[in-house]
Amino acid sequence: MSRAHLDRGQRGEDLAAAWYRDHGYAVVARNWRCSAGEIDLVARRDRLLVVCEVKARRTATYGTAATAVHDDKQRRLRRLAAAWLRATGTHGVEVRFDVVAITGGEVAVITDAF
Repeated sequence: MSRAHLDRGQRGEDLAAAWYRDHGYAVVARNWRCSAGEIDLVARRDRLLVVCEVKARRTATYGTAATAVHDDKQRRLRRLAAAWLRATGTHGVEVRFDVVAITGGEVAVITDAF
Protein backbone atom coordinates (compact mmCIF):
# COMPACT_ATOMS: atom_id res chain seq x y z
CA MET A 1 0.00 0.00 0.00
CA SER A 2 1.32 3.44 -0.86
CA ARG A 3 2.09 6.04 1.76
CA ALA A 4 -0.53 8.37 0.24
CA HIS A 5 -3.15 5.62 0.56
CA LEU A 6 -2.26 5.03 4.22
CA ASP A 7 -2.30 8.77 4.95
CA ARG A 8 -5.73 9.13 3.28
CA GLY A 9 -7.08 6.30 5.42
CA GLN A 10 -5.66 7.81 8.61
CA ARG A 11 -7.12 11.23 7.80
CA GLY A 12 -10.46 9.59 7.10
CA GLU A 13 -10.42 7.80 10.45
CA ASP A 14 -9.49 11.06 12.18
CA LEU A 15 -12.45 12.81 10.52
CA ALA A 16 -14.79 9.99 11.50
CA ALA A 17 -13.60 10.00 15.13
CA ALA A 18 -14.08 13.78 15.29
CA TRP A 19 -17.61 13.48 13.87
CA TYR A 20 -18.61 10.95 16.53
CA ARG A 21 -17.09 13.03 19.33
CA ASP A 22 -18.87 16.14 18.02
CA HIS A 23 -22.15 14.19 18.14
CA GLY A 24 -21.81 13.08 21.75
CA TYR A 25 -20.14 9.70 21.35
CA ALA A 26 -17.04 8.44 23.13
CA VAL A 27 -14.57 6.77 20.81
CA VAL A 28 -13.69 3.58 22.68
CA ALA A 29 -11.49 1.85 20.09
CA ARG A 30 -9.62 2.66 16.90
CA ASN A 31 -8.06 0.11 14.59
CA TRP A 32 -8.98 -2.81 16.87
CA ARG A 33 -7.46 -5.99 15.49
CA CYS A 34 -7.83 -9.69 16.00
CA SER A 35 -7.04 -12.71 13.83
CA ALA A 36 -10.28 -12.20 11.87
CA GLY A 37 -9.52 -8.61 10.81
CA GLU A 38 -9.83 -5.03 11.96
CA ILE A 39 -12.55 -2.65 13.10
CA ASP A 40 -11.74 0.94 12.13
CA LEU A 41 -13.70 2.65 14.88
CA VAL A 42 -15.91 1.75 17.83
CA ALA A 43 -17.92 4.53 19.45
CA ARG A 44 -20.39 4.52 22.30
CA ARG A 45 -23.16 6.75 23.59
CA ASP A 46 -25.10 5.36 26.53
CA ARG A 47 -26.25 1.83 25.56
CA LEU A 48 -25.60 2.34 21.84
CA LEU A 49 -22.37 0.88 20.49
CA VAL A 50 -21.40 1.87 16.95
CA VAL A 51 -19.07 -0.28 14.87
CA CYS A 52 -17.87 1.97 12.08
CA GLU A 53 -16.15 1.16 8.81
CA VAL A 54 -14.29 4.13 7.36
CA LYS A 55 -13.62 4.27 3.63
CA ALA A 56 -11.74 7.11 1.98
CA ARG A 57 -11.15 7.53 -1.74
CA ARG A 58 -9.46 10.33 -3.60
CA THR A 59 -12.06 10.31 -6.40
CA ALA A 60 -15.23 8.48 -7.39
CA THR A 61 -13.67 7.18 -10.62
CA TYR A 62 -14.13 3.58 -9.45
CA GLY A 63 -17.23 4.26 -7.37
CA THR A 64 -17.85 6.16 -4.19
CA ALA A 65 -16.21 5.13 -0.96
CA ALA A 66 -19.51 3.75 0.35
CA THR A 67 -19.73 1.20 -2.46
CA ALA A 68 -16.58 -0.49 -1.12
CA VAL A 69 -18.52 -1.82 1.89
CA HIS A 70 -20.03 -4.82 0.12
CA ASP A 71 -21.78 -7.91 1.53
CA ASP A 72 -18.54 -9.76 2.37
CA LYS A 73 -17.21 -6.77 4.30
CA GLN A 74 -20.52 -6.42 6.14
CA ARG A 75 -20.45 -10.09 7.21
CA ARG A 76 -16.83 -9.72 8.35
CA LEU A 77 -17.71 -6.62 10.40
CA ARG A 78 -20.56 -8.46 12.11
CA ARG A 79 -18.16 -11.27 13.10
CA LEU A 80 -15.57 -8.72 14.24
CA ALA A 81 -18.18 -6.89 16.34
CA ALA A 82 -19.05 -10.15 18.10
CA ALA A 83 -15.34 -10.79 18.70
CA TRP A 84 -14.88 -7.25 20.09
CA LEU A 85 -17.84 -7.68 22.45
CA ARG A 86 -16.41 -10.99 23.73
CA ALA A 87 -12.85 -9.66 24.02
CA THR A 88 -13.92 -6.57 25.97
CA GLY A 89 -16.64 -8.23 28.05
CA THR A 90 -19.16 -5.68 26.82
CA HIS A 91 -22.81 -6.67 27.43
CA GLY A 92 -26.20 -5.02 27.41
CA VAL A 93 -25.61 -2.75 24.43
CA GLU A 94 -27.42 -2.19 21.17
CA VAL A 95 -24.99 -2.53 18.24
CA ARG A 96 -25.29 -0.36 15.15
CA PHE A 97 -23.14 -0.54 12.04
CA ASP A 98 -22.20 2.75 10.36
CA VAL A 99 -20.11 3.62 7.34
CA VAL A 100 -18.19 6.86 7.07
CA ALA A 101 -17.53 7.36 3.37
CA ILE A 102 -15.11 10.04 2.26
CA THR A 103 -14.87 10.67 -1.46
CA GLY A 104 -12.59 13.54 -2.36
CA GLY A 105 -13.37 16.14 0.28
CA GLU A 106 -16.96 15.05 0.87
CA VAL A 107 -17.70 13.23 4.13
CA ALA A 108 -20.88 11.17 4.37
CA VAL A 109 -21.83 9.43 7.62
CA ILE A 110 -24.25 6.61 6.89
CA THR A 111 -25.83 5.59 10.18
CA ASP A 112 -27.36 2.11 10.51
CA ALA A 113 -25.83 1.27 7.12
CA PHE A 114 -26.50 -2.46 7.41
